[in-house]
Amino acid sequence: MSDNLQNAYEILQGRIGESTPPSEWFEVSQERINDFADVTMDHQWIHIDEDRAKAGPFGTTIAHGHLTLSIMGHLPRTAVVDGPRLEGQKLSINYGFNKVRFPSPVPVGAKIRTQNTLKTVEIKGGMIETMNEVVVEVQGQDKPCCVAESLGRLVF
Repeated sequence: MSDNLQNAYEILQGRIGESTPPSEWFEVSQERINDFADVTMDHQWIHIDEDRAKAGPFGTTIAHGHLTLSIMGHLPRTAVVDGPRLEGQKLSINYGFNKVRFPSPVPVGAKIRTQNTLKTVEIKGGMIETMNEVVVEVQGQDKPCCVAESLGRLVF
């Protein structure tokens, strides 16, 4: 095992339980929902038919759960997350998810933001695998719209 990998592992072990600051609020527009529907070919009326959705269970169109999942890692940060540099890290990759839930909808025009909490760190295959709990909240709603266990791999 390289010294860089071992040092990074020890640094990250010390960060378990730490959360990032919440991202900035991000508005989910009907245009973005429609574009996502076109890309994924999911044109269900609760997402794109604004008139029909008024009489639906949410009173308006809602974002696809997978749209929320797709953009949650790319929402703008309010601050740069500082910390010791991981010497020798070449890149990080999305490795997948252990668990994803959508406890509440994202109505069109709503603003969402994320917060990540580092839960686990393991050395796997010469890389470091991290698992973060990602919570996506909707401004003005008590329940989050998405809670996911996101896996990443750090390559050295």
